[in-house]
Amino acid sequence: QVQLVESGGGSVQAGGSLSLSCAAPRFTYTRYCMGWIRQAPGKEREWAAHGVFEIAPVYAASVKGRFFFTRESAKNTIHLQMNTLQPDDTAMYYCVADSSCRPIIATTPALQGQGTQVTVS
Repeated sequence: QVQLVESGGGSVQAGGSLSLSCAAPRFTYTRYCMGWIRQAPGKEREWAAHGVFEIAPVYAASVKGRFFFTRESAKNTIHLQMNTLQPDDTAMYYCVADSSCRPIIATTPALQGQGTQVTVS
């Protein structure tokens, strides 16, 4: 079973920054669309960002300009640098992957990590 292993997250005051990481198998990292979905308490899941290997990432309007999706190929890891965090960014963040990016945007990806909590106060 493909595993997406997340790390990072935590608590921060509004205006602060946090970084998330997600390690994937090499095949998933290079061949799949990978991204981040978040879910706040009592709210629907929300797509945040995604990227395909060697292609520029795409961001949701709610995070564009504040969140930055990067790749670290030596470690088959994607990162999400989150800046200027606001209380509305408080959510469980999931690393996700799928053979297509559309399910990620639709928040129905085939693969999902265990999630990591981000709390902004």
